[in-house]
Amino acid sequence: MFGLERLQVDRPGTSRRHAGVFALWAVTTRVDCAFVGAGAVASEYLDGIEGTNLRLAAVCDTDRERATALAAAAPGDPAVYTAVDALLAAESAPLVINLTSHAAHAPVSGTALDAGRHVFSEKPLALDPERATALVETARDRGLALGCAPITPRCDAQRHARTLLADGRLGEVRLATATANVGRVDEWHDRPDSFLDVGPLYDGAVYPLSLLVAWFGPVARVRSADAVDAWPGEQSPRTPHVEATLEFADGPVVALRASFYVDHRSREFYGLELHGDDGTLYLRDTGALAADRDAVSVRGGGRESTPAPHPQPRRERRYVEGPARLAAAVERGGRPRATARRGAHIVAVCAAVERAAESGGAVPVETPTAATPSLDSRAAPPAAAPPEGRSQRGALRLPPVGFGCSRYRDGDYVEPAMGAALDAGYRLFDTAELYGNEWRLGDLLEGPGGPDRESVFLLGKPWRTNHGPGHLERACRGSLAELGVDAFDCYALHWPDAWAHRGELRSLSRLPVDEQERLTFPTGPDGDPVRADHDLLDTWRRLERLHDRGLARTLGVCNVTLPQLARLVDAARVPPALVQVERHPYRPRERLVDWCHERGIRVLAHSPLSAPGLRSDPVVESVAEDTGVDPATAVLAWNVTHGVIPIPSSTTADHVVANLAAARHRLDDAALARLTDLADPDFER
Repeated sequence: MFGLERLQVDRPGTSRRHAGVFALWAVTTRVDCAFVGAGAVASEYLDGIEGTNLRLAAVCDTDRERATALAAAAPGDPAVYTAVDALLAAESAPLVINLTSHAAHAPVSGTALDAGRHVFSEKPLALDPERATALVETARDRGLALGCAPITPRCDAQRHARTLLADGRLGEVRLATATANVGRVDEWHDRPDSFLDVGPLYDGAVYPLSLLVAWFGPVARVRSADAVDAWPGEQSPRTPHVEATLEFADGPVVALRASFYVDHRSREFYGLELHGDDGTLYLRDTGALAADRDAVSVRGGGRESTPAPHPQPRRERRYVEGPARLAAAVERGGRPRATARRGAHIVAVCAAVERAAESGGAVPVETPTAATPSLDSRAAPPAAAPPEGRSQRGALRLPPVGFGCSRYRDGDYVEPAMGAALDAGYRLFDTAELYGNEWRLGDLLEGPGGPDRESVFLLGKPWRTNHGPGHLERACRGSLAELGVDAFDCYALHWPDAWAHRGELRSLSRLPVDEQERLTFPTGPDGDPVRADHDLLDTWRRLERLHDRGLARTLGVCNVTLPQLARLVDAARVPPALVQVERHPYRPRERLVDWCHERGIRVLAHSPLSAPGLRSDPVVESVAEDTGVDPATAVLAWNVTHGVIPIPSSTTADHVVANLAAARHRLDDAALARLTDLADPDFER
């Protein structure tokens, strides 16, 4: 245990005390901090500190050898202390990072707060609710910031899961199961006593509880709990195995298991599964610092569970980001205490679980108001590219990969994969009259497991037989009716030129193939398409009227040449916000893409994988091998890295997931150039 006894400082006469604790904030962009505790977790906090706004000014630990070793590994020349009082008397560092053993967290944090220092504490905040609440109240009364680990509610896997939860696809979440199988600490930690003294609740259950409280707010009561002494040998740690049923005030009932007996390498480590009326969400590791490809899975409606990859490059957070974020908030004038309030509430939950296990009955979770998590302390999901409608030239915010609803090879339709695409987390759906399956997407959006309308970007397209007066608006309204929505996020001309009208197009995928062909490909005696005399600019003005009537939030155009697009942009009252063209390494369309990006026009790449021979091209295979991905992923990542949104189609769930996961990869300049050099001016289908 970390002692509070007064010991001498290792470097006497090196006091850095300033006239005021907060003077440093005004004169430097680097914030001095002090580590109290130099054990294993301190090395984790030291990792990456040079890339933050923090500078380690001092290290304190009762074990001088450990403190000296950590200071030697740190940048700069931190002072070394063996007593907290000595550190606080000699150093003016405004932030204390409390990395002591579990039982020392509360006394060390209290001493630092009493000395007027901001504090970031490792979890748990304390070992009893009264002490935890007192720390929050002290920080509040003294106008100090107080933060508490873990930082995982802000990490990518957890934020991604929160986004998927927030879009409504699960319906009301009524039940959840949460696991914290910490394992036998004496097998994997060189100083296990601190862990064994507090048990798996205060050490391991903190991870799923932090996430659940961040998402759903406070726990109202422990309905039931049981503690099992399953420890082999004579000396059992505190409550080595605990199971409890928790009832949230405004959320689900949660079955929680925390164990020092169950191996941390078992099938469940820190898993969390949310069960709603319309589906389930599974997060493999509530304590993860990065979002691996299959970290989250979703099942909507009656479908099978589908991996929902985080569509961004893998980014591993570092422990030090917690105190660095706290320091940045203080520099801006804030005094955040939200994570400390959450930490205090979790201490109260753990204490209530222990009381319930002892009494055999239900126990309320009593958290004083000062330490109760409020709505503003919950981890809100990140902005998820909501549908946007505007006429100005600002670029649309769109996800990196979309789902193409077009007819697939040999006339197959993608309906079987649409549900998997929704569950996997696609947020942009490329629909069209010609594809004939808007009705199916509409059913999925409306049915169980469908996301809220606000979370999905719907791109619609009238077919070239419906460019004429009256036909264009009927086509738009018909598609909206099949989708069951009031407006498209973008309505784009499928092609710039027009063909003769042959009747309304409704649910084409339900019609015989010959009837589909008759309606959509009008041909004359010579077999060529029968064209209609509708100028592109005239058709665009009809589109603008649909925009004015609120049927389309933005407008777009597909399959255009750069001269056609430039002419349209010059003449348009509502300029296109989106352009969709065929794009892949054989046809990179560099001039058009650059021209659009210079003007804030988003570019979508249709048919990004379907060019004959593309995925087996030796250059594509070589780039894929060098990048550590498959050829399809390499080609999709080539588009994403260029800021172009590919919209591949697929009929299988595995490919649907793999295509979305391609957004997790970026290609370097050399790989981009090698693929772009495959451009073939004579490419034709």
